[in-house]
Amino acid sequence: MVIRVSEDVVPIGEFKGQAARWLQHAKDSGRAVLITQNGRPAAVLLSPAAYDRLQERQQFLESVAAGLEDAELDRTMTTAALKRRLAARRGA
Repeated sequence: MVIRVSEDVVPIGEFKGQAARWLQHAKDSGRAVLITQNGRPAAVLLSPAAYDRLQERQQFLESVAAGLEDAELDRTMTTAALKRRLAARRGA
């Protein structure tokens, strides 16, 4: 996610006065808006779609890390063993 300093950074005072415009900007541009306070970063505004993508990416990375850990610790099974386990759960 790219933040364009010339377009996506807003002081909190300006944000307060034009919140609806900045919310629309985040939604339309798909970029985050960096809100500053006293010249320093204070918050980041994301559109709901951008937030969802960020959460999904994080969950994916955590799943990959868990899978790699399982493989390193030899907590894996063959496809045949998995099929037997699933069949046993279904009572087949």
